Amino acid sequence: MNRTRLITTMAVFVAIATIGSQLLWFPAGVAKAYPVQHAINVMVAILLGPVPAVIIAFVTGLIRNMLGLGTIIAFPGGMIGAFLAGIFYKHFGKKIMAVIGEIVGTGLIGSLFAVPYANILMGSSMGAMVFMPSFLVSSISGAFIGYFIVKRVKQTNHFQYYANNGKKEGRHFG
Repeated sequence: MNRTRLITTMAVFVAIATIGSQLLWFPAGVAKAYPVQHAINVMVAILLGPVPAVIIAFVTGLIRNMLGLGTIIAFPGGMIGAFLAGIFYKHFGKKIMAVIGEIVGTGLIGSLFAVPYANILMGSSMGAMVFMPSFLVSSISGAFIGYFIVKRVKQTNHFQYYANNGKKEGRHFG
């Protein structure tokens, strides 16, 4: 895949994640669940690899924070989940492993990283057990949405193009 097509594809995923997060969310404990971000993480991890997935999660979080639509704790969960989804898929070659990577990365590890972020940057002294249920609900629901979307569209020409070129040419970023 050429660099222009890759960057354009990444920009489209950022737009979908940014807009979709405002359209589909629900309260989950102390935080809001944004399953669209987790669905995008899984889809991008499978299609483009771990590094583009992390970049997309970072840029989406940055835009949402700049627009006042998100909080700083979106960064550790989104980026760690995207990275592990990509690494697990790349290592094991099974789509369900991207789901597991997203859930472990966001729901477990990301919720632990959210504690110092919340403490230092938001002045909140909440512990990991406060964040973990919310992060788990959000990542589980979103990761499975992404998994089902990928399973559903896997036979389209567009998906096959990315899947085949990623294997033939190697992933440009990860």
